[in-house]
Amino acid sequence: MSLRIASVNSGSNANCYYVGNADHAVLIDAGLSCRETEKRLHQLGISMEQINGIVISHEHSDHINGLERLSKKHHIPVYITAETLRRSRLQLTEDRVRFFNSNDGFKVGSLFVQSFSKLHDACEPNSFTVSDGMSTVGVFTDIGRVCERLIHHFQRCDAAFLESNFDEEMLENGRYPYHLKRRIRGGEGHLSNVEALGLFQKYQSENLRLLILSHLSHNNNCPQIVEDLFSRHALPQTKIVVASRFRATDLFSVNEAAVDVRAATQLSMFA
Repeated sequence: MSLRIASVNSGSNANCYYVGNADHAVLIDAGLSCRETEKRLHQLGISMEQINGIVISHEHSDHINGLERLSKKHHIPVYITAETLRRSRLQLTEDRVRFFNSNDGFKVGSLFVQSFSKLHDACEPNSFTVSDGMSTVGVFTDIGRVCERLIHHFQRCDAAFLESNFDEEMLENGRYPYHLKRRIRGGEGHLSNVEALGLFQKYQSENLRLLILSHLSHNNNCPQIVEDLFSRHALPQTKIVVASRFRATDLFSVNEAAVDVRAATQLSMFA
């Protein structure tokens, strides 16, 4: 069975992404509460018993808020760098912690997770690809700018979660204070629509079947703008989806021939 993926939530309020097959699954980040994570996975037809690991990208609260409770309640191992754990001040039992170093690869059951360091204002930030040996899924959010590592891994993907955080004009004309605008677009914050689109246009592979645009700013972006922008430049075989900050996407199955929707419920794409 091919990999199945879903955004459980995506945005500055909370981030959590599901990648799994019939035997094993991981969550990338755990920013939602334990109860809300359980609820949304249940809506997708996924039980917590199917989750074999939670992989943490960095220590910002929107990526770890639900982690302690999820790991403790469901006895789920946490894959995290030592410095990220130290900075996060998370209280995790030693037996549930699995340390990795940036740019390491490691197995979670039948899944292979490849980490790589990224540009973001955190202590040891990482992005990831997850592979079952047949398909590869990338989780690329909270990235300050496109770098060679991101390009390399994006080109390998059959499906990807890609940050498209802000519309440059909306950010410039919005109400954010100058220091926050500078942080967002300063090279260690987030990718703009234009930067994400440039990566997509130049480096999308013919194997890319699904692109889930992720971590949209609530104040400085619009889901319809992002969907329209990327849909105009997608190859015919690539499905474009925009993740919401209020609900899960559908559950998608990724294989070599197509992307099929496996929806537990018909959830609206937009808030």
